[in-house]
Parts: sequence; C-alpha cells; structure tokens
Amino acid sequence: MRVTAVLVAWNRRMLLREALEALAAQSRPVDRLVVVDNASDDGSDAVAAELLAEWGDRARLIRLSENTGGAGGFAVGIAAAVADLATDWVWVMDDDTVPGPDALAGALDAFERYRATGQDDLAVMGSRVVWTDGADHPMNTPKAKIRASRAERERAASVGAMEIRSISFVSAFLRAARVRELGLPIADYFLWNDDFEYSARLLRGARGLFVPDSVVTHKTAKRGSSDADPGPRFFFEVRNKLWVFRLSKALYGWENALYIAATARRWVRTFRASRDRAVLRDGLRRGWRDGWRTRPRPSGEVLATAGVPEDVLAQVRLLER
Repeated sequence: MRVTAVLVAWNRRMLLREALEALAAQSRPVDRLVVVDNASDDGSDAVAAELLAEWGDRARLIRLSENTGGAGGFAVGIAAAVADLATDWVWVMDDDTVPGPDALAGALDAFERYRATGQDDLAVMGSRVVWTDGADHPMNTPKAKIRASRAERERAASVGAMEIRSISFVSAFLRAARVRELGLPIADYFLWNDDFEYSARLLRGARGLFVPDSVVTHKTAKRGSSDADPGPRFFFEVRNKLWVFRLSKALYGWENALYIAATARRWVRTFRASRDRAVLRDGLRRGWRDGWRTRPRPSGEVLATAGVPEDVLAQVRLLER
C-alpha cells in the first residue's frame, strides 16, 4: 500500500512545523506528501518549504493565491494525491493535527487484518483523535454506523475497530480508488460539513472504520465540542447542512431524516450556549436563505482563480465529470 499524506495549512506555522515533523517521524514512513498552503501570511509557506526539502521529490508544496477554506484546500490536495496512480490511500489532516508515531502503521495494520476477514471493501478509515491532555477530543468523537448489521459490527470489532458512516478530516484515510470513482470534496463549502458530506458519500455502499490504534492529537485552542459557539461561522454550518440535505447523494432518505432531526437539536444547543445570539441569528438567516436559494458551484470554477497549478486544476475538473 502506498500512502500520500495531504496537509492543508493556514496561518499556524508553529503547529505546521510540529505536524510536518510528526509526519516525517512515522514508524511506517509516508510514501508521498502534499502540503496545500491556503494563502497564509504568517510564513507558513516558508516553514513548509524548509521541511519539505528533506523529502525531495516525494513531496509537493502547493501555494494558493487565495484562501479557499478547508474544503478548497482538501479538494486541491486530494486531487494532486490521486493523480499519482500508484497512490492507494490518501491520508488527510489540517495543520493543527499532530500524528502519533504509529498513526499510519496502526491504520494500515487494521486495514490488512480487516481485508483478510472478507472482501476488500474498505473505503475510509479514521484515527482516534485526542486533545493535548490525552483525552478524546469531543469535536472529533466518531459515531457508530446507524443500523450497522451484526456481521458488520463483529467484523470491525475483530480488528479492534468500529464501523462508521462518516468521519472528520482530522486524520482520515481515503481509499484512492474510491476517490477516483466518486470525485472530490466540494470546494464551495469553504468551511464545515465538507468532510461530513464527502466521507458519507465515499461510504455509501462501502465500509468505514474508526481505528483506535491510529492516534493523533488535535491541537485546538480549547477542548470543546462542535456545539461550541461558532460566531459568524454559523452561516457555513447552516448553508452547508442545507446543501447536504437538499442536494447531496451521500445519505439515504431515512438517514437524511435522522440527520435533519439531529441537526435541529444541535442548533438549539448552540443557541442556548451562545453569548451573542444576535450573531447566530444573522448566520441562521443568511445561511437558511443561501442554503435554499443556491447550490455549490463546480469546484473547478471555485478554484480557477486561486493559483492552483494547471495540472492539479485539470485533475479537479476531470474528477468532477
């Protein structure tokens, strides 16, 4: 198995250095590395260039001319990764994700043991995500697949894993063949729910595992859940969730209904916990309007002016067909 890691960076140069050093120190070496710098202005691109020099031709730094958000950055990085037909898995993460030394080895070991128990149908894996204190990070707590069959649960448990239906981009392993078949994350999401929609899309009709033996540290400022007060970013939560529920083929109809109900409950909790509900109301109003009146633009169109290299942009457009 050949693994290409994709790291998206924006204005966190010290964390970026730590993440890149951790990738270089994996007990099972990463085969290739793609770093996408989302137009940082804090010197992150210089840090990446310095550390990637040690990788030689196994690494590529893509400097974008505008911030395309996590969704755009991952679309670019994943497109560059799967353009190499030798890549079997794409390992994605943000610049505040620091992999433990056996994060890659633990995931690949689980994959090999899982594949040996039945057909080769694994499309996505996710790491155990902890905070700086070593406790599980509530922002990235995986949830078991709803209505997973007993056989599915037992097969996952036999390799020390859990069957899942979606995963965050904080250390997710994406099967490259599945990416080539179903395309890329939707760049126009910009922030939030791009990983939910994309991983659920890859996992519809396929298998996904949460692998506790693959551990990474998510170095957020606080150990908070996704219900924490998002401020103006609530706009993206609302708009993008509506795009998922209205337009995506990631979920089955019954799943859509369950996730709509869960989302409504989460939004209520978010409002209750907020110290500035006026900002949330504005985000809800604008997100609700745009979520119903618009749809995501093609990623090739979104990224056309962002300084994406021509070969990568061509790959983005190819995977949209």
